[in-house]
Amino acid sequence: MKRKLGLLALTMLMASIFCLPFQASAASLTVGSKGSEVGDLQERLYMLDYYKGSITKYFSASTKSAVAAFQKGAGLKADGVAGSVTLHALHKVTVDRSDLSRMARVVNAEAKGESYKGKIAVAAVILNRTKANGFPGTIRGVIFAPSAFSVVSNGQFWDMPTVSALDASKDAAKRIDPTHGALYFYNPKLTDSKWMKSRPVIAKIGNHVFTK
Repeated sequence: MKRKLGLLALTMLMASIFCLPFQASAASLTVGSKGSEVGDLQERLYMLDYYKGSITKYFSASTKSAVAAFQKGAGLKADGVAGSVTLHALHKVTVDRSDLSRMARVVNAEAKGESYKGKIAVAAVILNRTKANGFPGTIRGVIFAPSAFSVVSNGQFWDMPTVSALDASKDAAKRIDPTHGALYFYNPKLTDSKWMKSRPVIAKIGNHVFTK
């Protein structure tokens, strides 16, 4: 299932995307390269189920094979070299470890008891906001914006996220969005905000209503 979701996202690489702005490295990453950039590459490939090894921060033969497999799936030249084009494509369908953890914490706190689809939906709202006018352009900025999420202010954000919350955040990072672009969500049984309830509803998933 995860593999299929990854492949679905890769076919939409040229579409509008939900991730942090990409800063291209001056040099390509290839066999023998070392450092944090290689570690980040391995983590992103691992997220998409292309890389199976440990995060070594060393560009090994297995890392090259994973890069080539990703390139093939993305319709790029499958040479196993992580140049600017490949890295840009990879960043389109992934987020880095820190932001993934932040998203998972919000999902864990906001969507406890919700279905897996409901968890993906909450993560998707975070990513949708990074591309919308009036919101910070980064995942961290969206999450920690004043009064953006009550679970941040009441401390529930800091609870350890479940595996399900983490997996749902990964799927949202692959452009899986069951809300169809929602920017807000609420539980009508717990919310008395007239402003929130006045927003146009675009999806109802579990106990949450998703709006623009």
